[in-house]
Amino acid sequence: MPSIKSLLLCALFAGSAALSSQAAMAEDAGFAVGPQYDTTHVYVDAKDFNHFVKSFVATFGGKTSKQGVFQVTPTASKTMSQLALTPAGTISVFGFKTPVPYPFGAERTGYLVTDMDAALDSAVKHGATRLVDAFPDPIGRDTVIQWPGGVNMQLYWHTQKPHYDPLATVPENRIYLTSDAADTFIKDWVAFSHGTVVSDENAAPGSAAGLSHPIRRVRIDSGYGKMTVLVTKGQLPWPYGRDMTGYEVSDLKATLKKAKAAGVEVLVAPYNAGDREAVMVRFPGGYIAEIHQLHHAS
Repeated sequence: MPSIKSLLLCALFAGSAALSSQAAMAEDAGFAVGPQYDTTHVYVDAKDFNHFVKSFVATFGGKTSKQGVFQVTPTASKTMSQLALTPAGTISVFGFKTPVPYPFGAERTGYLVTDMDAALDSAVKHGATRLVDAFPDPIGRDTVIQWPGGVNMQLYWHTQKPHYDPLATVPENRIYLTSDAADTFIKDWVAFSHGTVVSDENAAPGSAAGLSHPIRRVRIDSGYGKMTVLVTKGQLPWPYGRDMTGYEVSDLKATLKKAKAAGVEVLVAPYNAGDREAVMVRFPGGYIAEIHQLHHAS
């Protein structure tokens, strides 16, 4: 008959094995939770906050979280904050009532992770630099990191895991780099995120970046969603490079009609970008985005 000691040891071993298995699964997923939890960070003047949020939801559908005023930085500050959760992607909106502490405002996205310490260690191991070390916020912990080429992003973790509806279409994180940094960034991001390079085109249509000559375009999928790296000489016509996210819709014409009715300005009329028809728009408050419809979409 097994002794109490041996039974306890077996239980302890089984528990440790289960925890190790869970940690390994989290690392295999690059610590990602899902693209519906990965938000573009949008900073607008407090006076434009409500108009912007309403226009975004009017364009893409969906709903908003409860609006509040919080301190979301490790040093003293106050900002209006709200989520817009749409079928085409989630955004975190900030309207600071105080000056914005450095380096906040320069991060592109916030990615929810399963384990803050392990994810941050992994990011640094794979080439990222801490701009702001992990710090507590009202509902969890945050950090801001920078990847080669100056790509800034937030990683965040919640004490209680949020539950958002799956997205109808996953938006693209649009990153503009020169050849000096592109390969290093792609290698490091794929290693950290356990992502897959879906395509690497050396002669993609330059129209994707507002140019008349071909460019390199690399598309990456991971648990954090989609990423498109546009490799150019950096000589971009406005507003290209000012956009951070590309939103996929099933009917571009209908989406633009709703956008215009909500006060959204078309900056670049619909154009062909290879596998898609795309447009560049500016929302009230100044947020610039790409919206596209894939050619095979009905």
